[in-house]
Amino acid sequence: MTNMSGRPWSNAIFTSYKRGLRSQREHTALLKIEGVYAQAETEFYLGKGCAYVCKAKDSTVTPGGKPNRTRIIWGKVTCAHGNSGMVHAKFQSNLGHRVCVVLYPSRI
Repeated sequence: MTNMSGRPWSNAIFTSYKRGLRSQREHTALLKIEGVYAQAETEFYLGKGCAYVCKAKDSTVTPGGKPNRTRIIWGKVTCAHGNSGMVHAKFQSNLGHRVCVVLYPSRI
């Protein structure tokens, strides 16, 4: 399903890591994308980028700008998970609660 609001991202919530009964795999996160409720609707988001934006304690220098506390962990949506519209995403490192799914690269 396409993003109807006109903004270049969709909000998603980090629900858990990929896991088995006794083990947890931190390299793959499970995301619930806002407005996606079926497995067929996840096909639009496959291959799209994800960004976990957080505030850190210390400021660092940013390229071409002032030092700030914002950190971004980038990832990518890899495949669907189940029939309820959840997706798998691989990130550079472990992450927290709120995630934005950016709508590029586009296949339209």
